[in-house]
Amino acid sequence: MKFRKASWWLICLTLILSIFLTACNNGDKPADDSQGKDGKDGTKDEEVAEGPQKGGDLIIGSTGAPTLFNPLYSTDTSSSDIEGFIYDSLVSSDTEFNPTLSMAEDIQASDDGLTYTAKLKKGIKWHDGEEFTADDVVFTYSIPKNPDYNGERGSAFEALDKVTKIDDYTVEFKLSKKDASFYPVSLSYGILPEHILKDVPVAKLGEHEFNTKSPIGTGPFKFVEWKDGEYVKVEAFDDYFKGRPNLDTLTYKIVPDMDAMIAQIQAGDIQFAAGVPGTDIETVKSFPGVKVESGLGLSYTYLGYNEKNELFKDKKVRQAITHAIDREAIVSSVMNGDGQVAHVPESPLSWAYNDDVPKFEYDVEKAKSLLAEAGWKDTDGDGILDKDGKKFSFTVKTNQGNKVREDIVVVLQEQLKEVGIEAKPEIVEWSAFIEQISAPNWNYDALVLGWALSTFPDQYDIFHTSQQAEGLNFVWYSNPEADKLMEEAKQIMDQEEYKKAYADIYKIIAEDQPYSFLYYPNVHRVMPANLEGYVFNARDDFYEIYKWWLKK
Repeated sequence: MKFRKASWWLICLTLILSIFLTACNNGDKPADDSQGKDGKDGTKDEEVAEGPQKGGDLIIGSTGAPTLFNPLYSTDTSSSDIEGFIYDSLVSSDTEFNPTLSMAEDIQASDDGLTYTAKLKKGIKWHDGEEFTADDVVFTYSIPKNPDYNGERGSAFEALDKVTKIDDYTVEFKLSKKDASFYPVSLSYGILPEHILKDVPVAKLGEHEFNTKSPIGTGPFKFVEWKDGEYVKVEAFDDYFKGRPNLDTLTYKIVPDMDAMIAQIQAGDIQFAAGVPGTDIETVKSFPGVKVESGLGLSYTYLGYNEKNELFKDKKVRQAITHAIDREAIVSSVMNGDGQVAHVPESPLSWAYNDDVPKFEYDVEKAKSLLAEAGWKDTDGDGILDKDGKKFSFTVKTNQGNKVREDIVVVLQEQLKEVGIEAKPEIVEWSAFIEQISAPNWNYDALVLGWALSTFPDQYDIFHTSQQAEGLNFVWYSNPEADKLMEEAKQIMDQEEYKKAYADIYKIIAEDQPYSFLYYPNVHRVMPANLEGYVFNARDDFYEIYKWWLKK
């Protein structure tokens, strides 16, 4: 699910989306609006063509703006969305999260699990017409192994020892140790063009203009332009190796908040939106020309604590805060029941899911007791706990535009006040929010955010101690026992044994409460009633978008 300096995640955040400009505000129009009208000879054209029809601009709405378009450096959802249009990878995944081949036609693993040999498909073209070869794969996978690499994706390539070109269409990956996530995760990163970027120093690659002004990939759509804070536009790549997309263009439009999103959906100025909360979905369903696809998303939302802050170093305090939060009430009232309470950092959709862990149910008295054990008392009678002359007061940040999260931080303020904690909400514009919470700033006390999870269950990137300073462990959580178990799990190739190992990992993380796990959300994707070819994927809002088409 998915920090770069001044970019980000997640995580998740799992979770925010897009924009556009005035010229496109008239909505999607047929490529040939004469269909169904009388021809010159007085006959009628066919009213409905057989099979997918070409043409149209799909306007996609997002309340989050992207930061850059390079899969080895970006970490935020909006950037990832657009990268999915522009780039392709050796391995992808299906709706059941099983790995599938994409630009590779075959991948073989050695018996010892330390060598992967990938045969590449021939005839794949970059957007500038150059041919895709093994040189591009070797170049891409050498970047995160370079000592000058300064992105947040290095952990996905830790086990990779060497990548070698065997011939123009064969690449060999040598691992220093077995890594169960290498095939489904490490081989799923978008490939970068060696012929364009080979002379760029790796230390400067993260800030290179390629990432924002001229990204070139092998994916279904070519980059056209990015108007920061307004929209990103891409157009169909005629030579896409899986077949030219049916849609002519995509306009990824950034809007300030969900109210604006819903108003523009109603007006027809936005046609596809993946972030509409359940509280508004019945209203949206009433709009003409709209349909909604819904299901549990492969993500979770959480309250995270910056453990560099002395307030949150004691796990009793973190446990107490979770006890003080009525998560059932949040799901039922703030979300209108549109989700379920979470206890572990994994989705119920995952084969590795196991919530047989310590649980910290809503219990105000237990919260007060744990806080007292940790030395927090209200010594001056002002209603706020204090310790060693310091008030238990902190700021909870979340991103602007996400109505549910904005409401949640207010609810947290009210609920935590009951146990003597002052939690002050702060709503921050998305890009500024990412800048503040990411390395090297970590400028926050606590935050409400989400993780869009990987299709392969692996908590190493987010919770391993090694990922604090430069990885995705921006809450600075550390537990040596959890570290050891996560390292060992990476080398377990049997799925059932891997699941058992993670049952123990989840117990430790749940006990430590580096996050108060809030809920697993349902996702609602709004789209034109005449959109065909769409298939629901819990992880990917734009799954196989090259197959989508608008019925005229």
